[in-house]
Amino acid sequence: MVQVHTCQNGVRIVSEQINHVRSVALGIFVNAGSRYELPEENGITHFIEHMLFKGTPSRSARQIAEEFDRIGGELNAFTSKENTCYYAKVLDHHAELAVSILADMFFNSTFAEEELEKERQVVLEEILMSEDAPDDDVHEKLWSVMYPNDALGRPILGSAATLKTFTAEAIRHYMAKHYGPESVVISIAGNISPQLMATIEQLFGQYQPSTVAIAPVLTNPSFHPGEISKIRDTEQAHLAISYPAIGVKDPDMYSFIALNNIIGGNMSSRLFQEVREERGLAYSIFSYQSCYADVGAFTIYGSTSRQQLSQLQHTIDATLLDIVAGGVTEEELDNAKEQLKGSFVLGLEGTGARMNRNGTSELVHRKHRTVDEVLASIEAVSMDSVDRLIAKILKAEPAISIIGPSE
Repeated sequence: MVQVHTCQNGVRIVSEQINHVRSVALGIFVNAGSRYELPEENGITHFIEHMLFKGTPSRSARQIAEEFDRIGGELNAFTSKENTCYYAKVLDHHAELAVSILADMFFNSTFAEEELEKERQVVLEEILMSEDAPDDDVHEKLWSVMYPNDALGRPILGSAATLKTFTAEAIRHYMAKHYGPESVVISIAGNISPQLMATIEQLFGQYQPSTVAIAPVLTNPSFHPGEISKIRDTEQAHLAISYPAIGVKDPDMYSFIALNNIIGGNMSSRLFQEVREERGLAYSIFSYQSCYADVGAFTIYGSTSRQQLSQLQHTIDATLLDIVAGGVTEEELDNAKEQLKGSFVLGLEGTGARMNRNGTSELVHRKHRTVDEVLASIEAVSMDSVDRLIAKILKAEPAISIIGPSE
């Protein structure tokens, strides 16, 4: 049973009691992501995520790490295009300590100049590492083609140029705008004590929004087809192809996930079987869906030798054209639905997965569906709904990104 309590300041606390476990997973979800950054702010959301681990007046960065290591807990964070999450997983009797440390980081981080300079270099190395990995870089380039005039097309990590400009003042101003209580969800799952709930409300239910706080604005950006290529001294050519798709709130969401599974989402998919098993053109070939509040994308990735790149492209095109012309089979759809049911239920086995699901559901949808309701929605996916998406997505002009050793 998922319960939602709204504090007097607007912070929402989502809890799921699981009595048979001995752990608690906690997450602070913030409706702040890279798509809400101004061009000159690109990368600051991710940089803030790093800086919240770098010390408060009562704890140094080392002490934060040591406190969690000492209790055998996990502490981490992630930044996406639409939200940020700071999370921990600990034994149930350490949960109050864990949430007090998270609150200290969230409210009291000092952003000391020395730590800013060190972390600037760490994030720069992260950017360079991403650029050194062509299977990552090809996707960043792809998004720059898809949304060249919107923040969705800019990298979450930012750039070396913007990174240099982030000061403690800039960080505090950004947090004042985007970290207000109305934008925050605290998600807890596991063996939760009444005292833990009281502690969370005490820590997070009192602070007030800044006078500069703003609500995130969706831009409904237009998808741009096109192509970008980059010459790199690589052994393989890396290819990413993306089509405009649907947003996360679209009623055809589960049909989209099923269609992705059929095309390239698993080892029995058409692309995996045709590209790898039948033709031996690639070791890595897959597809995935990216869904945001207002837009989405369907992306195919493959890597192969330079000599076989044109054949790989032709095989992908032929596979998609076959689906556009003939649709999918009843057997493929039934298999995809069963696979979705299995992965969904099995994915909820741990407290961390439940915490993440509940936090995301509250932040994005402001509602919580039971397992049975989700399974019923998956079962309701039909040939008609999949055919509708095939026509909507695969008949559009795609964006293409290629990184390889020659033109």
